[in-house]
Amino acid sequence: MSSDAKTSSKKKEGFLRRQVKSKSDPVTEEELLKKDVVTPDDVLRLTKCTEKYLCPPEANIYGIDFTRFKLRDIDSNQVLFEVAKPAPTYENEDEEQDLAEPDEDPNSGRFVRYQFTPHFLKLKTVGATVEFVVGEKPVNKFRMIEKHYFRDRVLKCFDFEFGFCIPHSRNTVEHIYEFPKLNEDTIQEMVRHPYETRSDSFYFVEDRLIMHNKADYAYNGGTAAS
Repeated sequence: MSSDAKTSSKKKEGFLRRQVKSKSDPVTEEELLKKDVVTPDDVLRLTKCTEKYLCPPEANIYGIDFTRFKLRDIDSNQVLFEVAKPAPTYENEDEEQDLAEPDEDPNSGRFVRYQFTPHFLKLKTVGATVEFVVGEKPVNKFRMIEKHYFRDRVLKCFDFEFGFCIPHSRNTVEHIYEFPKLNEDTIQEMVRHPYETRSDSFYFVEDRLIMHNKADYAYNGGTAAS
């Protein structure tokens, strides 16, 4: 790793903190929206996917920006999905800012929709590689909690730690997801009802929620219903 913070980069395996089972009383989305600070323990107590975002985009005071995302099947090493954000262009930057829409959706970029084939639901282990950049502040105790639901049923809760990230760094981490074993009836229901499988991804720095992203999923790709 270079000692120059502006060009440094680190790559490591994502550390699965634990298989999460909250022993505390459940909490509602409405209760958390009233709090000034949302903590990891708070979101672990949620029993269903949120309808709103639990923090505004401005909560990300660290300038964390995800620039690349790739999913691969660990067993076959087949790439299942990959997307990268285009590199920024700084030519005529002031003009571009002047042309920005004043009423642009502040939550733009916080939601992703995925479509996979039914085979995806039978995979055992998937690696998710994320690349992200950090702004001018150091990032300590960077942690992600991701909760997946089918309708109002919790399928899986993952808890990963990114560790410490130096300012102006570009970082690459692969998180390893061990998928729950689903029975055939549940798989067929998830295939027949696209986008009723959803997830919340919560990102914390020093146990304070700074980013909240959402996604939904369809598993009918390549079928007559797609």
